[in-house]
Amino acid sequence: MAEHDFRYNLLNPAHTLTECRALAPGRYQVTGNGGSIQTGDTLLVTLKGSRELAMRLTVDKVRHLINPPGQWLATASGPVFRELAIHNWKVNCDNCGAQLDFEFAVDASLGKAAQQPAAEARIAELGWSKAVQGHLCPACR
Repeated sequence: MAEHDFRYNLLNPAHTLTECRALAPGRYQVTGNGGSIQTGDTLLVTLKGSRELAMRLTVDKVRHLINPPGQWLATASGPVFRELAIHNWKVNCDNCGAQLDFEFAVDASLGKAAQQPAAEARIAELGWSKAVQGHLCPACR
């Protein structure tokens, strides 16, 4: 199984997504060009409204279209969001004062209580750790 990178920052016109839409929570329909997509492959796609966040989708079924050549339509499974919200937060390192400006995604239908755990998970993903009162950057850990 292959992984195909369709994030916006690549800007490769021969290997692009035309559309990615949610059919139901955790089910997506993806239309794109190039990449020789097969069932079981993983698609890495940018979250709408984000500068840097992406999600991984696993292709369940793919149909290659005749016209235009190279275009395909796939159904895929991925993260379950009822209502996607993207937030920007900043944290400072308690030791050296370095600042991390980061984005994280959370299911807005879970309310404000879901934001803190989602932010902490994203901070850990970026290599920072939680200290007693705050956070430590990768260099100070």
